[in-house]
Amino acid sequence: MGANVSCKNDYEQFTIFLSGRIDTTNAAEAESDVMQALEANSGLVPVIDMSELEYISSAGLRVLMKLRKKLPETPEMINVSKDVYDILETTGFTELFEVSRKKRQISVDGCEIIGRGFYGTVYRIDEETIVKVYETPDSLAMIKNEKEMARTALVAGVPTAISYDIVQVGKCYGSVFEMLNAKTLNDLLIEQPENSDAIIKMYAEFLRLVNGRTVPAGKLRSAKQQFSGYLDVAAKYLDAELHSRLKKMFDEIPEEHGVIHGDSQMKNIMVQDGEPFLIDMDTLCEGNAIFDLQSVYVTYFAFGEDDPANSMDFLGIPKELSDKVWRDFIGYYFETDDEAKLAALRDKISIMGCIRFIFLIDLISDHDSELFIIRIMHTAQRLRELLERTDDLLLG
Repeated sequence: MGANVSCKNDYEQFTIFLSGRIDTTNAAEAESDVMQALEANSGLVPVIDMSELEYISSAGLRVLMKLRKKLPETPEMINVSKDVYDILETTGFTELFEVSRKKRQISVDGCEIIGRGFYGTVYRIDEETIVKVYETPDSLAMIKNEKEMARTALVAGVPTAISYDIVQVGKCYGSVFEMLNAKTLNDLLIEQPENSDAIIKMYAEFLRLVNGRTVPAGKLRSAKQQFSGYLDVAAKYLDAELHSRLKKMFDEIPEEHGVIHGDSQMKNIMVQDGEPFLIDMDTLCEGNAIFDLQSVYVTYFAFGEDDPANSMDFLGIPKELSDKVWRDFIGYYFETDDEAKLAALRDKISIMGCIRFIFLIDLISDHDSELFIIRIMHTAQRLRELLERTDDLLLG
């Protein structure tokens, strides 16, 4: 069987899947497939996934050598079985390539889902362990990227969880974390609505701590550059004058190096022994705090405004409690009860939230649905009203 090739360029990487047996009978075919993949992805270094490779002969090894000579740096071989690893080690290929053995296989059947991110789902395996399962089979680059961002955040002083193992879940990959007696802030809010004030305060104080940590310039992606793309999407639904005013205010936000989670809802904050820490780090970036605070508006107000059932369906809390999170969070974050100041801050954060909300519903919604049309109409109208009383997006 020749080489099956799958491409994914999110992290400037693509994957070559080798399967079956590669020997003198099909080495030429495998070489042709591999070289075509390299040509189609010029300049990118592949990951070579051998999870389905049963055997490779000297003819197959020569294909790997030709591949190596075509590349500017050493590619990584992953999911190598014991039999194939023994061949690579005996022939010295483990010194020529980065080689990692096949990951242990686990099942999440029947496991409790404790969170969902853009790229994956978090399951509780047992009382001590959770696993975040990515939903594409070629996600190793994403997992490694998230692990590196988590390490960067931890070095910067952000409490976070770092995976201690990478596993296979079916044909997908997952990151395993040890979390003893940990629950998300969202779980606590569901279980203890009578303590909502204390939980919202913990949420706000923790996010303020996160945003107050800084990283070296360029260490993480720019939140401002990311939001620039969101604004481009929003432009499809806004009149030219409104978009122009938004862009002018947006351009005036300075580039900063504070840690930004990017999706800082309570489902992504876990609490263990009374101490909160971040999970789901694939959205981590750097920038002004407003790029994180918009998540509070989007999660706890925007999605539920025209779909009141969303709060219960997605968060497990009634809309009234979701609205309270948005209403009270800002005062705790900025440590003020000055209503005029709070109103101005909410307006600025809402503007950024509207931009991201339009991007999200454009991405995930049926554009012909009545709900999508209503949401676009209401969000555009809200932006017009907000811009009438807002001169800039600086939080002061």
